[in-house]
Amino acid sequence: MAKEVRFGILGLGRGRKAAQQAAQTVGANLVCVCDLQEEKVKSTAKELDCDWTTSYDQMLERDDIDAIGVYTSSGTHADFAMQAIESGKHVFVTKPMDIDLAKCDRLIELAKREDLILAVDFVRRYREIDHQVRMAITSGLIGSVILGDLRMKWYRAQSYYDGGWPPGWRSHSRTEGGSAANQGVHSIDQLQWFLGAVKTVQGQCGTFNHQIETEDCSVGILTFENGAFGVIQTTTCSYPSLGTTLQINGSKGTITMDKSGEIELLIEGKENMAVNQIEIDVDLPSNIIEDMVGAVTEGRSVIVDGEEGRKSVQIFTAIYESSRTGKIIHLF
Repeated sequence: MAKEVRFGILGLGRGRKAAQQAAQTVGANLVCVCDLQEEKVKSTAKELDCDWTTSYDQMLERDDIDAIGVYTSSGTHADFAMQAIESGKHVFVTKPMDIDLAKCDRLIELAKREDLILAVDFVRRYREIDHQVRMAITSGLIGSVILGDLRMKWYRAQSYYDGGWPPGWRSHSRTEGGSAANQGVHSIDQLQWFLGAVKTVQGQCGTFNHQIETEDCSVGILTFENGAFGVIQTTTCSYPSLGTTLQINGSKGTITMDKSGEIELLIEGKENMAVNQIEIDVDLPSNIIEDMVGAVTEGRSVIVDGEEGRKSVQIFTAIYESSRTGKIIHLF
């Protein structure tokens, strides 16, 4: 096993934080950063004392990089990740894994064939409190799960969709999904991780308040393998922005994760119990860089691999497909 993992980071929006983590994490070595904007990539490289380039192909040609982090527009994640794997690199991508489920599947198969690590950077999976919430649900602490609902009501001005780099990428369906695929995907991932496999999805989507090719409001009705129901609401049209609430109702209690960041656990007969009192048995890395270091140097499993990362993509694409066809989508 390698003693350190040498990283390259593509895309310095959210990727800038990943680059900082790679420069600061024990066992990690940030070798190179890549971005289309030369001034941004040069200043980041100077700050973090690493090489820089505006050419992804040039970064992939380097033999002193073991793992690539992809932090580009959502519709390009799988393509860039497959290039990395074909170049012999381990790879991790920011959320969502992609907006095309078929591309996700091709990426998973390629990583398996080449025996390289594929991970998805869902930052909430690295929080201890989220594992405690999941334990409260999967251990039966709140009883049999009845309903899980996600209410994400955010506001985005048209300038948000017109901006970015290249300008307007968030408004195009080839590079970005809508409110479910982009803003809602973290919470969709949490919902399926907490409650388990989703059997069916029925959805409605619309574009109400923005000049974009994608949706700015979606609603999904889910059935889970365990018999529970689920409801997903996402929008970027809510003024004022009302934040996100994720709530799980069981036969003995309720867990509420609201926009304040507070988590309320109410169990019949145990009203004084708090989520942070729940013990979990997991050796949790603090972020995706530490996760990749453990996977490469010690052979550990990553927190979110390709199979796990595709699950949220399967759900939001099913919402879109159901809205388009008017049919209930069966996931298995």
